[in-house]
Amino acid sequence: MERVPNFEQYQASASYAQIGEHKIAYWTAQDAVAVENDEPWVLLIHGFPSAAWDWHNQWHVLRQKYRLVCLDLLGFGLSDKPNKHDYSLLEQADILEVLLAQLHIKRCHILAHDYGDSVAQELLTRHAEKRSNLSIQSVCYLNGGLFADCHRPLLTQKLLKSPLGPFMARFMSQSSLHRSFAKIFGPNSQPDAAHIAILYALLEWKQGKRVLPHLLKYIDERKAQASRWINAMQHTTVPQCFINGVHDPISGQHMLNQFEHLLPHAQTYALQVGHYPQLEAPKEVTTLYLAFVNHLG
Repeated sequence: MERVPNFEQYQASASYAQIGEHKIAYWTAQDAVAVENDEPWVLLIHGFPSAAWDWHNQWHVLRQKYRLVCLDLLGFGLSDKPNKHDYSLLEQADILEVLLAQLHIKRCHILAHDYGDSVAQELLTRHAEKRSNLSIQSVCYLNGGLFADCHRPLLTQKLLKSPLGPFMARFMSQSSLHRSFAKIFGPNSQPDAAHIAILYALLEWKQGKRVLPHLLKYIDERKAQASRWINAMQHTTVPQCFINGVHDPISGQHMLNQFEHLLPHAQTYALQVGHYPQLEAPKEVTTLYLAFVNHLG
């Protein structure tokens, strides 16, 4: 990925894996020093409704020490977006396990955001249940619905998930996406118009807007898996951390409070931004993440 990639650069830098019936876009970085030192991998998992592009600010710093891998999940970004597919967070975890196996990645740290938090929780739970060959070294979550009973979806998300969803998705525009993002970014860290343009282009790729209502099944799936995931988070020995933008109306200060209540020994950081800390406060997120993961040795 380029340091601030446009759509064409992002597309040109992608690799593709065939996983089952689907073509999945992914990126890796293995700088010579990291390979020589056999540094661990960091897996970055993006959120809804965006793509791995969200991590471009962190990518260029983290690759100086670690080997990196990220992907556009099924239904997102440059990956396949089958219509009327029964999208599932569990399937996304399956896809990630297959991709990592194809790349011969057996152990990694995980840095996740939003929808990606739920995929990370499923991977962590499989690790705790000894149902996975992937060794997870740590998990760091950014804003997301870690605890279903604390998640506060926007009205737009509720409508997209409703029977009106297909109609709403069809008429979604770059302007409406910008307005939605403005509501969830912090008051002093509003979204950049150029960034919204790239995210909208990725959303439209392969008629992606039409699958948004199907992807939003994740809201119900989080509720169904909640007790299993929380149990794994509370009993695992894998180090965990939460970097939270407290001005996020969806999963801000209230989600951080619940995280600290349920996982009092985990590391937490509060930032004066909104739902997308990695875009709103990129340097701070990178610094805090490195402080967390470097401390693990």
